[in-house]
Amino acid sequence: MSSPTAADQHLRDLARLRRVRDRIDREYARPLDVEALARGVNMSAGHLSRQFRLAYGESPYRYLMTRRIERAMALLRRGDLSVTEVCFAVGCASLGTFSTRFTELVGVPPSTYRARTAAAAPEMPSCLAKQVTRPVRNQEARVTRPQLA
Repeated sequence: MSSPTAADQHLRDLARLRRVRDRIDREYARPLDVEALARGVNMSAGHLSRQFRLAYGESPYRYLMTRRIERAMALLRRGDLSVTEVCFAVGCASLGTFSTRFTELVGVPPSTYRARTAAAAPEMPSCLAKQVTRPVRNQEARVTRPQLA
């Protein structure tokens, strides 16, 4: 039996990275850390972080926070939960960290986002709102995105 080639190993690593990404997408509201994610796919935390960044352009933690902020945006658009309730519903343990990350990704604090989108909610279908308000890390892409009034 021949030993695995570098290409075979690369494909196995990509499959493991997809499992990590899928787990983050499914379990974003649960406490997740890089060590636990790495253990789940039999990788070291450092190797997982490096490979994840190469494959997806951001660290596992940043990917997790982006998923949490996306979900928070949807909950805030509904308008029936406070910012604090949304923070904990998406798996953040610190309101300060949540607000900081939200503002970095969305461009406005969560309370401002909630107030603006609640006023626009009857005018925009939720499927469209999700598409045009998706958080974008790339600063160049942010310039071309539609802005909420």
